[in-house]
Amino acid sequence: MGRRMAKETPFSCSCGALHGHITAAGIQSGTHVVCFCHDCRAAQLYFGQPDPLPGPVDILQMSPEEIQIDDGAEHLALMQLSPKGMLRWYADCCKAPLATTSRTPKFPFAGFIVKRISDPSGLGPITTQGFVPQPGGKQSHEKLRYAAAGLATRLVKSWVSGSWKNTPFFDPETQKPVATATILSKSERAALYV
Repeated sequence: MGRRMAKETPFSCSCGALHGHITAAGIQSGTHVVCFCHDCRAAQLYFGQPDPLPGPVDILQMSPEEIQIDDGAEHLALMQLSPKGMLRWYADCCKAPLATTSRTPKFPFAGFIVKRISDPSGLGPITTQGFVPQPGGKQSHEKLRYAAAGLATRLVKSWVSGSWKNTPFFDPETQKPVATATILSKSERAALYV
């Protein structure tokens, strides 16, 4: 399915108690990426998901306002790997990871976990690979320009329209997260970076 044929796409947590959809606009403007970074792997391990090594975590980078929770919003929970880390949203009913966002709605970014989408065929091809392991322990990014261009376009649209205020992750009045974060201790983090 090409981007011109983007359509509303359903998602759910593992048990189905929390479910919703990504708007057609979110699918059309999103950037399909994969990430090999240590934090993405650590989060998957924390949530009890299969270890993604050696492969990456599959993500749709998008505007958070394009994520709509239709039922089960009371299960939306939050974790941070560190006090200043990204916000990692999950469903507390089954501990299924949903999305990663910035710590403020004023920077409208969401990395939605593709595994939550029952039919990801409409997302289009993977355009960017981040933190790809290289010899000697180094990492590189492949075709980062696609992710950067998509992010810039989405940010401008959200800021100009004011749609950044309409996200399921932040209260529109206080601009605070709708859930209190569980922040991992140094020892808890260390156990995930093995």
